[in-house]
Amino acid sequence: MSQTDLTQTPVPSDGCFELHLQKSAKTLQVQPSQSILKVLQDAGHEVPFSCSEGVCGTCLTPVLAGQPDHWDMYLTPEEQAKGDVIMVCCSRSQTARLVLDL
Repeated sequence: MSQTDLTQTPVPSDGCFELHLQKSAKTLQVQPSQSILKVLQDAGHEVPFSCSEGVCGTCLTPVLAGQPDHWDMYLTPEEQAKGDVIMVCCSRSQTARLVLDL
């Protein structure tokens, strides 16, 4: 299966998904028990954050491919529907691969 297909394929039943960082060309695995922010921090990426609850908007990150699963309370429903940004502190992916502009 191509990487493009993974950005359109639903997350597997185990809840794990790939997080691809476009600028650094790294691919990380996000487990169901992990936040995207935690995975990024563990991989050495410094991402601005504050509340860690999806309220403040500090961790807003551009999405290049894939479909975010928005768990935040910051973005409007219209902004969430666009799917071009994500709050990495609390949101997840609806697709098997999410590509971020990092």
